[in-house]
Amino acid sequence: MNILIAPDSFKGNLKAPEVCAAIEEGILRADKKAIVYKIPLADGGEGTARAVTEAAGGRFITVPVTGPLNDKVKAEFGLIHDGKVAVLDMASASGIELISRDRLNPLKATSYGTGELIAAALSTGATDLIIGIGGSATNDGGIGLIDALGFKVLDEKGLPVGQGGEALLKTASIDITGADKRIKTVSIKVACDVTNPLLGPKGASAVFGPQKGASPEMISLLDAGLAKLGAAWINAGLAKEVDQPGDGAAGGVGAALRICLGAVMESGAMLVMKYAGFFNRLKDADLVITGEGMTDSQTSGGKLCSVVARESHAAGIPVALLSGGLGGEVRNLLKSFDYAVSIACGQIGLDAMIQDSHRDLGFAAENLIHAVKIGKKIRG
Repeated sequence: MNILIAPDSFKGNLKAPEVCAAIEEGILRADKKAIVYKIPLADGGEGTARAVTEAAGGRFITVPVTGPLNDKVKAEFGLIHDGKVAVLDMASASGIELISRDRLNPLKATSYGTGELIAAALSTGATDLIIGIGGSATNDGGIGLIDALGFKVLDEKGLPVGQGGEALLKTASIDITGADKRIKTVSIKVACDVTNPLLGPKGASAVFGPQKGASPEMISLLDAGLAKLGAAWINAGLAKEVDQPGDGAAGGVGAALRICLGAVMESGAMLVMKYAGFFNRLKDADLVITGEGMTDSQTSGGKLCSVVARESHAAGIPVALLSGGLGGEVRNLLKSFDYAVSIACGQIGLDAMIQDSHRDLGFAAENLIHAVKIGKKIRG
């Protein structure tokens, strides 16, 4: 039996490669002859660059950049396809996981480090950039990012507005004369499944601001600031509108990448699956096993595991879901997956579940293979 393991990470617990390893252990305990392929996945958030680069046999480059609260951090990007393609995570430079929860502040957080990471990738001579923008700590409309690449966001006196979401309200104009000329020589794809516009009740500030520490008062200020930034982009002739799907991703970085860098937004899950080699391995698979930390009604709305299931079913391959936990109307999961189970073994509390997750993943995989063997013996 050929089995393809293609999970997301278990957020806050196991990284996708660790999930693959635990599942493989369980499979091989149940069937030593099983042929296992492991392709750890991501959907544009933390781990995207590593998942794609490792699967493609590429190499990593680590660079010091400005963190979301202006402290220096080490961020990495990958080079694949003989250095022609650079793969970046916004989360590694401007990510929410780089800040403790008590320090989250979207008025102060900047995307400048992500711009520095892009500049470092451009310096390698890569002709294609893949940028995952999930997991950001920022709501600055990407003004930090574009500042690092030579764009200037100016106030009414022609002075730089500064950094962070609080600087947005000062925005009066955009100066593009110093923009990095290398931007026009590369193709940029953004790995993201967010479709929110930049502004309004479904925009960046209202929907994602609270996750980044924004109070109701902050949300109003941030949304008003993003509106001023949008008007400045339009006045500069860079854009006709700021309500494209995905413009609100990563606190408005989606809009900045589209408008200033000419980037194209693509499904994060599909982009990673393509570059990680998922479809090449799928051809030989008899069974696909995917997984994530928590499965609920959002999963079927386009999250990575449901995309894995959709593409596997299109190829005629059954899919099993091993999840840290199941929520919502669980029977609906069987519309997307052929088998769906929580790996929890009766622990009380999240900490206990996390502590046992590697063991429980292995047991769930082992149990699944035994179920497959039972099915082969039963004559329907």
